[in-house]
Amino acid sequence: MKPVLNLSLVAAFLLSALLSAAAAEFRFGAATVDITPTEPVALDGQRNTRISKKAETPISATALSLESREGGKVVDQAVIVSCDLVAIRAGILEMVRAKVKPRLADFDVRKLFLSATHTHTAPVTADARYTLPEQGVMKPADYSDWLASRLADTIVESWRQRAPGKVAWGQGQAVVAQNRRPLYSDGSAQMYGPSATEKFRGLEGYEDHNVETLFFWDAQDKLVATAINVACPAQEVESLSVINADFWHPVREQLRARHGKNLHVLAWAGAGGDQSPHLIYGKPADERMRKLRGLTRMEEIARRIVNGWEEAREAAEKDRRADVVLAHRVKDLELPLRVVTEAEVAKARSEAEKFSKDASQRWNYNWNQSVVTRYELQRGGDAGTQKMELHVLRLGDVAIASNEFELYTDYGVQMKARSPAVQTFIIQLAGSGGYLPTERAVVAGSYSAIIQSSRVGPNGGQALVEQTFETLKELWPTSK
Repeated sequence: MKPVLNLSLVAAFLLSALLSAAAAEFRFGAATVDITPTEPVALDGQRNTRISKKAETPISATALSLESREGGKVVDQAVIVSCDLVAIRAGILEMVRAKVKPRLADFDVRKLFLSATHTHTAPVTADARYTLPEQGVMKPADYSDWLASRLADTIVESWRQRAPGKVAWGQGQAVVAQNRRPLYSDGSAQMYGPSATEKFRGLEGYEDHNVETLFFWDAQDKLVATAINVACPAQEVESLSVINADFWHPVREQLRARHGKNLHVLAWAGAGGDQSPHLIYGKPADERMRKLRGLTRMEEIARRIVNGWEEAREAAEKDRRADVVLAHRVKDLELPLRVVTEAEVAKARSEAEKFSKDASQRWNYNWNQSVVTRYELQRGGDAGTQKMELHVLRLGDVAIASNEFELYTDYGVQMKARSPAVQTFIIQLAGSGGYLPTERAVVAGSYSAIIQSSRVGPNGGQALVEQTFETLKELWPTSK
């Protein structure tokens, strides 16, 4: 009788052998494209309709192509694109992949993902979110098609630019974010609530001040690209009616002034769904120091990030590597939807009815009506799931893991703490999944934690942590 092979064990053995073998030759390419609209557009990220009056700064997207080879054969691939957008709305990734696929026969478009910096002064990319003027404004569908073409072009360019090079990783620190949810004596929380009150008891959650950094040099040891991962959304100027890349613009300007005007800078928003660059306390001291330095608030934030980046670079460049493991896993997750309670749907139904009478309140109507729709589906006996495409990469000693949410920082800290990698990057908003709050935030309430803000709740958040950790373990098979 012939022995029966256990194919799953064989696959696990081969993966372990591959990742334990000598590191493969590393190749990379990078490219940056301007995605600033040439016409007025509706701006995303606020409840009210805003139309851009001008481009105060350019907005851009940067593509990073990664590839490893062994004996002339491809081992694995990845393309990561950082975009100055509020989120990667549904359909955008599919449009980009459809435009890239016929142009890159040697690349698996499933290994491509996009992420957003969460600037609130970038164009709307989904129809029907706001009521817009009939004339004088570029429609979201038109901008999205133009955007997808621009992104496809820069992805193709970065892929064709790939060549042998060196990579290094490092960690600095910069105080950019504060937890934006003050807690009060009655157990409630309020996003951006007051702190100078006798009811204030502290901030709800932790802040991650690490600046995770990657550096990429070409064969001539010229710094070509860098990735910077900060656990804070880019929303210092979020309420303006202009196009603005927020604090990432002065970061790029300062880095390019020091390290070359063609430096490609990927801006990655880490787990920061409960974070903001807006100060909850300490504003007078911060303002005084900025005035003494002669800096705006955005310039001050950029100064901190660049200083943290430089500290990381000075050490990391001593450990440049031309041969590193590159492994990229893509998984389709189904995370449980948050259950809508009777009290929640009653309030949402009342609010939706109120806003339905005012066309200018389309965002608020949709925000509440979506809860009613979910409740009606839930009454059928199944609360449902939300699909999410998870990307987990190993690059040498570094792990990179994506998610589609405005993910509360506690979840990112869990992932980092349990990761087998030396250093772990968490990239949020590789999609448009909404806020993913913690259990204590749900109890405390307020925007970002209430049912209207959150399609996936704490159970789904913990499931995301576990799935990410299990995938990381696959890429470090010898770790305990």
